Amino acid sequence: VQLQASGGGLAQAGGSLRLSCAASGRTFSSRDMGWFRQTPGKEREFVAAVRWSGDITDYADSVKGRFTISRDNAKNTVYLQMNSLKPEDTAVYYCAVRGTWGPLSRVLSDYDYWGQGTQVTVSS
Repeated sequence: VQLQASGGGLAQAGGSLRLSCAASGRTFSSRDMGWFRQTPGKEREFVAAVRWSGDITDYADSVKGRFTISRDNAKNTVYLQMNSLKPEDTAVYYCAVRGTWGPLSRVLSDYDYWGQGTQVTVSS
């Protein structure tokens, strides 16, 4: 089971980046997926999540209206479109897959599989 995140990099404030996370090793089309982020010295925090069916999403207040999570189950891939980026969005972004059934979750411990992280840096 592997999750490969990509798409991170350097952007200016107000710019955009699109993160991708491809899952391999098993099919995640029936599992919820999410994005989290972490900065040095802070706990990993929830960013966004998408229902296995793709029709239900949830966002942290700090990114609502700027970020969009989506998925392509045929490709076992989840995306995070990040617009209107702010310097405070700078972090390592991690994708995750929930291994169990339940309501769409913001809780780290509900997610069983994690990608390696991709760095996003937003300059002012």
